Amino acid sequence: MRSHLLNDLTAEHYRHSVTEGVERVAAKLATTERPFTGITADALAPLIDGIDLDRPLHDTTAVLDELEDVYLRDAVYFHHPRYLAHLNCPVVIPAVLGEAVLSAVNSSLDTWDQSAGGTLIERKLIDWTTARIGLGEAADGVFTSGGTQSNLQALLLAREESKTDSPAKLRIFASEASHFSVQKSAKLLGLGQDAVVSVPVGQDRRMQTVALARELGRCVSDGLVPMAVVATAGTTDFGSIDPLHGIAELCERYGTWMHVDAAYGCGLLASLKHRDRIAGIERADSVTVDYHKSFFQPVSSSALLVRDTAALRHATYHAEYLNPRRTIAERIPNQVDKSLQTTRRFDALKLWMTLRTMGADGIGQLFDEVCDLAAEGWRLLAADPRFDVVVEPSLSTLVFRYIPPAVTDPAEIDRANLYARKALFASGDAVVAGTKVGARHYLKFTLLNPETTTADIAAVLALIAGHAEQYLGESLDRAS
Repeated sequence: MRSHLLNDLTAEHYRHSVTEGVERVAAKLATTERPFTGITADALAPLIDGIDLDRPLHDTTAVLDELEDVYLRDAVYFHHPRYLAHLNCPVVIPAVLGEAVLSAVNSSLDTWDQSAGGTLIERKLIDWTTARIGLGEAADGVFTSGGTQSNLQALLLAREESKTDSPAKLRIFASEASHFSVQKSAKLLGLGQDAVVSVPVGQDRRMQTVALARELGRCVSDGLVPMAVVATAGTTDFGSIDPLHGIAELCERYGTWMHVDAAYGCGLLASLKHRDRIAGIERADSVTVDYHKSFFQPVSSSALLVRDTAALRHATYHAEYLNPRRTIAERIPNQVDKSLQTTRRFDALKLWMTLRTMGADGIGQLFDEVCDLAAEGWRLLAADPRFDVVVEPSLSTLVFRYIPPAVTDPAEIDRANLYARKALFASGDAVVAGTKVGARHYLKFTLLNPETTTADIAAVLALIAGHAEQYLGESLDRAS
């Protein structure tokens, strides 16, 4: 079994095995004609359930053959231009190369004596990102597993900075379009069900600062403590960007921590055309960024950034076997002092490889392309009487639904749209997401692939309309 350990004696076996795996994936990418095969869980589960994990195949070629049947053939391929569903981006090759390197070397980014140069590379990228945001000379941060963890740590810091002896009095303010991780974080932090105050959004799906001011005032008058305001720079459903300057003004007035969840909108930090859409982000106390959403990085690649490095002390614990206190005086840079995680992947390497190969302008150009594509898609939808589109995009998301000309029952229209999404997924021709606007069901394009064209959008809209019309026709037949 030692022959499977990666070391100096197995380097050639490693090279051969990884090359064979890469060739398999490359072949799939080159020949994949649809984003999905349409296979169902009921069809695929028996194949996987039938594999006896206690009877190994003893050969990576045989394992890859098996993997073709249980994964590669039926995977959902985000690189395909008609994958239009969730916040999953196609990835750039330098980042995939970085993934291969970091997995093989397997550095752990908790302490210097496990990572050395990896620690300094991560710190350099944190400094680069905080400079792009404009957080100032005292800024700092750490890579995380994703936006949910980044938001949790940000609110942990806000809770500790609130300096109250009564956690039950703490309140967090977020728009009704904010990410569910805000509520989840409040629960994990022991703040109670009432801790998160939902602030209304306008027709543009942005937080209403008038409503926020009213809620902050009510909070204080009720003897409660406004712990944090979470502004969203790129909501999951609409890509909407809250009015950051106006929110910052209110946070300063009430002495409230301002967190900006820019997990989606962080791509604008590299934008050549649309950077002004997140003006005001530099006034935040903390910022979430997901490079694996809009910097075209493989999952996972995220970070939490803070205006004042001192705030990160709330996540610091010392263990004699890992990061004893004496390492501070010895100026040994241990990233575990800033992180909620201990063992942690060197995910920063992927972004490093990308920036050193493409540059920030290269990333920004790709993100600008998908934002511009969404604007074209919005014009297409707005001009098409078959569809109702909710809001002009701020980033690269379009929320819409099919409106049949001869049906007026909202519930029946809901069912037609739900059917169309399900039928489209089953066909494998395209993958789109769904959401609700008020009580009604809508469909959603999340456009993160620069290879997607307006022709792709038009073709998928035609497919949606066709499936919806088929459902409505069958519904009329059943009724008669």
